[in-house]
Amino acid sequence: MFSNSELAPRWAGTSFESMLETLVEIAPFEGTPTDAIEDFTWSANAWSDGTLTLSEMACNRPWHISATSGTPEWLTVMVPRVGICGVTLGQSTATALPGQLLLGQTHEVDRFFAQGALHRSEKLHLDWSVILQTVGELLEAPVSGSLGLLPLVDQYSPSGDLLKNLVETIMSGMRGDGVLLHSPIAMTNLTQALSHLVVQSVPHRFSNQLEKKTFAPAPWHVRRAIDFMHANISKPITISMVAHAANVSVRTLENGFRMFRETTPAIYLRKLRLQATREDLIDPSNRQTIREICLKWGFFHAGRFSATYRSVYGETPQETHKRKHRNVL
Repeated sequence: MFSNSELAPRWAGTSFESMLETLVEIAPFEGTPTDAIEDFTWSANAWSDGTLTLSEMACNRPWHISATSGTPEWLTVMVPRVGICGVTLGQSTATALPGQLLLGQTHEVDRFFAQGALHRSEKLHLDWSVILQTVGELLEAPVSGSLGLLPLVDQYSPSGDLLKNLVETIMSGMRGDGVLLHSPIAMTNLTQALSHLVVQSVPHRFSNQLEKKTFAPAPWHVRRAIDFMHANISKPITISMVAHAANVSVRTLENGFRMFRETTPAIYLRKLRLQATREDLIDPSNRQTIREICLKWGFFHAGRFSATYRSVYGETPQETHKRKHRNVL
C-alpha cells in the first residue's frame, strides 16, 4: 500500500526521465515531454488499497505518456486542478478542464497527456476487472474485450454531477493516507458504487443492452444452467449435459438463453472458457505452455483459437504469454 501521513509530495524531481523512473512504483509508463525540458520540475503522491489508487501530480511542462506491457489494466478517472488533462484514442482526442472528469482505460487509450505551463491533477485508478465484473453482473453474462467508454463525462447531467461528487468524496477520503484507507468496508462500498455509476451512466458498447435489461429475471432453468457451467467449466461437459442438469430439453434451454441472454448456451460456455484461458495465460505461477492451456480449456484448433482470442482481447495468446514472463522478470 502506498501511504503518506502528510500532504507534502512523496516524490519530486527535476527531469521528466526521473519522473517516469520514480513513478514506476505506481505503474510503468513510457513517454516524453512535449515542450522544452529545461527547468522541468515535478512532484507526486499516491495512496492505494490495492483495488483503487489515488495519485497526485504537479509539473511545469506539458507531457504525454502511454501504457507499457507492464502497466496495470485500470480505469483512470482524471481530475485536472490546474491545466488540462487529455487522452488520445486513434484519431480522436478528448480533453478536460478543471471542474471536469475524463475517463480512460490504460490499455485502450493510445496516450494520456497534460497541457499547460503549470499542471496539477489528481487521478483515481480502478482495477479494470471490477468494471468488467460489474458489467457482467448487470448483464448476467460474461464480458470481455474493450468497453469503448466515452472519455468525457457530461458534468451538467444529473448522473455526471453525481459521478463527480462521488469521485471527489473518494479522493478526499484517501488523500494523505485518509480515513477510507483504514475503513475497508467503506472503501469497498464506495469502490462498488463508483464502478456501478460509471457502467450505468457513462456510454459504452454495452449501454444499449443494459437499457434493455428491464424485463423479468431469467427463469430458473437458465440460472441453473449457468451455475452448472461455472461449477463444471473445467470438465468435458456438453450442452445436453447442461440441459439435463437444468431439467429441461436442449431446445428449451436454447430458447431460454436466446430470450434472456441474447446468446446460445454453447457461445456462453465458450466465453467462460475463453476467459479461463486468458486467466491461465496471464497467471505468473502457471508454467503450462500455450498449447497445454488451450487443450485444458477445450480449444483444439490453434489458428481458430488465436483469431478468436485476438478479436476479443486485442492481442494474440503468444503476446499475452510473453507479457506475463516479462512482468515476472
